[in-house]
Amino acid sequence: MEPSFSTSVALVLFVVAAIFIFQTFKIVPQQHAWVVERLGKYDRTLAPGLEFVWPFLERVAYKHSLKEVPLDVPSQVCITRDNTQLQVDGIIYFQVTDPMRASYGSSNYISAITQLAQTLLRSVIGKMELDRTFEERDHINLAVVAALDEAAQNWGVKVLRYEIKDLTPPAAILHSMQAQITAEREKRALIAASEGRKQEQINIATGEREAFIARSEGQRQAEINKAQGEAAAIVAVAEATADAIRKVAEAIRQPGGEQAVQLKVAQQAVDAFAQLAQKNNTMIVPSSLAEVSGLIASAMALSRSSAVRPG
Repeated sequence: MEPSFSTSVALVLFVVAAIFIFQTFKIVPQQHAWVVERLGKYDRTLAPGLEFVWPFLERVAYKHSLKEVPLDVPSQVCITRDNTQLQVDGIIYFQVTDPMRASYGSSNYISAITQLAQTLLRSVIGKMELDRTFEERDHINLAVVAALDEAAQNWGVKVLRYEIKDLTPPAAILHSMQAQITAEREKRALIAASEGRKQEQINIATGEREAFIARSEGQRQAEINKAQGEAAAIVAVAEATADAIRKVAEAIRQPGGEQAVQLKVAQQAVDAFAQLAQKNNTMIVPSSLAEVSGLIASAMALSRSSAVRPG
């Protein structure tokens, strides 16, 4: 009996020692904080790692995670400023920053954050019209976060952000909004088409004007070139005529030149009478040779005056 009794006592002592060690030494995980109470009163907060707790006198009353926590806010109906109902669904991201306040500031800080978020969301949306609620989601999110964070400080919680997941208006409102969007898109399409036609007409008119200007410039340049060519031709003919006259005058001044001119003039007079006789049935014959010699003398006088004038 004695060995058996000793074994039982040793076993009891071993169990008591194991319980004592288990109650005394605590291992706190990373990114966690444990709140310790001594005789029912807050004493300290245990940091991550191996910590010592007096058995029977102290106990771990609360365990908090210091990680960022997403909290889904239940869907609710909000009424806008223009009396339109919206089904709103959102999500909150928060983090415990003060484990002591999170333990004693509120009996359930998660429920408190959720209820306050719903109340604030109804208040913010109630100040806006329906169209603005879709356009100013960021403004709604920031307003809810600012109000939540101010209230959650007493709970040892930091509200990081709030995001609206969905805004759902009634089916009739949604249908009218879709019709409005369709009409707006058709309006923009018509405006774009008219602007395109307007630009096309402008481009055509501009092209025609530039083409007309180019043609008129071409015609003007062609007329200028033609006039310059005709002027150059007249100058060239005049210069050639003057040169020929000068050469004739110089030839007349040479010995025997005057006799050659008389002969030439007489020959041209005879040729003229011959051509006139061929073209007409009537034969024109001078009444006397004196008329022929007078004609030749007159031609010679004209030839001399022409020869003297250029010189």
